[in-house]
Amino acid sequence: MTSPTTSTCPACAGSQLQAFHAERDIPTNSCLLLDSRDEAEGYPCGDLDLTFCHTCGFVFNASFDPALSEYSQRYEETQAFSGRFVEFARDLAGRWVDKYDLAGRSVLEIGCGKGEFLTMMVEAGAGHGTGIDPGVHAERVDSPVADQLTWIADFYGPDYAHLAADAVVCRHTLEHIPDVGDFMRLVRRSIGDRTDTIVLFELPDVARVLDEIAFWDVYYEHCSYFTLGSLARLFRATGFEVLHLDVEYDDQYLIIEARPSETPAPGAPLPEEEDPASLVERVDGFATGYAALHTEWLKRLAEVEADGGKTVIWGAGSKGVSFLTDLGRDAGIEYAVDINPYKHGKFMAGTGQEIVGPEFLREYQPGMVVAMNPIYREEIGAELDRLGVDTQLVAV
Repeated sequence: MTSPTTSTCPACAGSQLQAFHAERDIPTNSCLLLDSRDEAEGYPCGDLDLTFCHTCGFVFNASFDPALSEYSQRYEETQAFSGRFVEFARDLAGRWVDKYDLAGRSVLEIGCGKGEFLTMMVEAGAGHGTGIDPGVHAERVDSPVADQLTWIADFYGPDYAHLAADAVVCRHTLEHIPDVGDFMRLVRRSIGDRTDTIVLFELPDVARVLDEIAFWDVYYEHCSYFTLGSLARLFRATGFEVLHLDVEYDDQYLIIEARPSETPAPGAPLPEEEDPASLVERVDGFATGYAALHTEWLKRLAEVEADGGKTVIWGAGSKGVSFLTDLGRDAGIEYAVDINPYKHGKFMAGTGQEIVGPEFLREYQPGMVVAMNPIYREEIGAELDRLGVDTQLVAV
């Protein structure tokens, strides 16, 4: 066991910290394409010590070691094979282009993944997009606007502070960054005196994770966890005026829209922002309820097995890795299903389940399918019907 390496809050530098949930020896990556069961089962592990800051409401892994994380071209995080997700992303891209008058203007996306969202923004009317991400695969982008896109396969840092744009977009990246205060100050310095630049972020909502005791949404790669309030407080403290806050995608994702200002930025808290004190009960509830929910899931899986059935999970990403790691080998799950063809034939980090495509289930005929995100339940159900798989479909 290691001791937490952080004694002050990375968001506000506060020292009123409460450790409330710990996990030992969990895989340090969830989305890497691992070629063998041995490689997956022997993948490097690290410790998780979820810690709550009473000053600003930020939640973080105090034992996170960035040296244990790998973000490279074998990192396969995309959700773009889901029609439901693509519909949401395309709608958001269009809304942002319209709302902030980005037609014909430039967009910089930090942590662009495989580039789907940036492509959507240009397809919606933005004039040019620059995406930066160590895992970008430019060859996958098939769009009429491909010549209006520039890709940089690297991490965003001071070397790219010269990249100017009318909008800075960052989706599902901030939760992977441990030094969130330093990162946001870098973004602010890079914008400089271009105060008409719009800043658009999206990331998971930890309030929902705490309320649902969603332990499958807690994993090593996510070292930083925000609520609307803690996110807004970080933005103001690092020189951004908060224009809009919202939750999207079945209340799973936070949206923040801002523009650069002085430090600290002006503006009273918006109605959507909760006070840090209001999170204490939720934090305590997660800590006390985790064991019971963990036991409940093991019981459900054992009941299926006792009836002669087999269980698979649907969703071989980070949620799936966390779910299987937490439940351990006692879960008796042999396969993980995913619609992303790049994952087929690969293996789940830590527990070693083989990743298969939906067609595999025609013959396997599981007794239960566990959807790793309830928003995809209808989509998964339709695919199971198409395949002729008569099974119990449940969601975490």
